Amino acid sequence: MPQPLPSLTEVEQACREAGLATPAPELHGGLCGWLAGGGEPGGRWLARVMVDDALPAPAEGSPLARLHAATLSQFEDRDFGLALLAPGDDASLSARSGALFDWCRGFVGAFGLAAGSQPKLSDEGQEALADLARLARASAQDEGDEEDEQALAEIEEFVRVAALLLHGDCALAARHRNRLN
Repeated sequence: MPQPLPSLTEVEQACREAGLATPAPELHGGLCGWLAGGGEPGGRWLARVMVDDALPAPAEGSPLARLHAATLSQFEDRDFGLALLAPGDDASLSARSGALFDWCRGFVGAFGLAAGSQPKLSDEGQEALADLARLARASAQDEGDEEDEQALAEIEEFVRVAALLLHGDCALAARHRNRLN
């Protein structure tokens, strides 16, 4: 069973304390994109994702270190247990959709940093990355109805599966190739 993510509130507080001007969902998306793209999974992930070599590695046991450990374990989970850091179901549709689009922005940017400009992707992976890039450009919807709630749930599931697919194409495939050589 993969480790659970720290709460959104904990990660938001840790971002403020670290002086990051990035929303917590975007940071988590960046971490996921970095790992999915085959980026080094070690403790310097924050500096790599934020493209700031001056950022120290998160302190052991801190919310950011727990975010990293939980995300690593979720990507390795054979039951595809990846969770997206986002507001709870009690938050407004606007807050939840905005957080999802922030997550996608972080993912796409860090995936590009880790995987490079010409990653080896399956046809499905190329399509998934293009769809994530489109979502990264979207903006939150103010209000919605039950149909909009259902659509957001479907988009969240798509994003989760797309991240796992891209992780398989880049990080897992590279690991597998290294074992064969």
